[in-house]
Amino acid sequence: MTDKLPPNLLALFAARPPLRWVEAPDYAPQNRKTAPISGVAQFLPELQKYKETDVYNPTESWLQSRDRKKREKQEKLEKLITEAPEHYRPDKDTNIRGDAFKTLIVARLSYDADEKDLEKEFGRFGPIERIRVVTDTHADEKPNKKKKPHRGYAFVVFEREKDMRDVERGRTVKGWRPRRLGGGLGGRGYTRAMASRPMGPGGFGGAGGGGYRGGPRGFDGGRGRGGHRGGSGGRGGGFRSGGGGFSRGGD
Repeated sequence: MTDKLPPNLLALFAARPPLRWVEAPDYAPQNRKTAPISGVAQFLPELQKYKETDVYNPTESWLQSRDRKKREKQEKLEKLITEAPEHYRPDKDTNIRGDAFKTLIVARLSYDADEKDLEKEFGRFGPIERIRVVTDTHADEKPNKKKKPHRGYAFVVFEREKDMRDVERGRTVKGWRPRRLGGGLGGRGYTRAMASRPMGPGGFGGAGGGGYRGGPRGFDGGRGRGGHRGGSGGRGGGFRSGGGGFSRGGD
């Protein structure tokens, strides 16, 4: 069919010119000769000599450093929990003065607050005998660490026990330990057993009545114990047993 095409189209189907012959850049495979391959047994004495003369000091990788720091931190924490309670003697502290049942602990104190601020806030509850803001000696801190003005908590000693709303448990509750030693009542929603009552008149709330807040009903200060099905008494009381929606048990 191509013989019937016009000349201008036949030029498109013309064969390409043959490739130019060039000399081979390497020997032919059947004529090629390479260097013989020998073993490394002759270098083994040199390797042993290198091991004897070279001094290698291995460095600690970041994984080993991370594991070491984690292990040291865990050991320090276990040592603190096991040994620190043996030296925890708040009743023998020379800086503590005053009656424990008149002493209020103020925690999470701002670092900008001082004795005047505490006297202004707590003086309205009753006359204050002494205010002590606990400071640190900075003996165990790093040299370049920013020094804080105090530890973030203070003790307020009232002149009268009836002005108290809570007590210093370190000297009133047997076996009490602070939170840093595994005890305490603080935290974020942890459920703990109620602490034993202090050995003194009036319990935690002084001579007027039991409970941390001075009420005759313990911690809740007189709230009801209503359950989910319409319990009775006081405030609260759970859900209403009949009908739709929610309601207080006392309604």
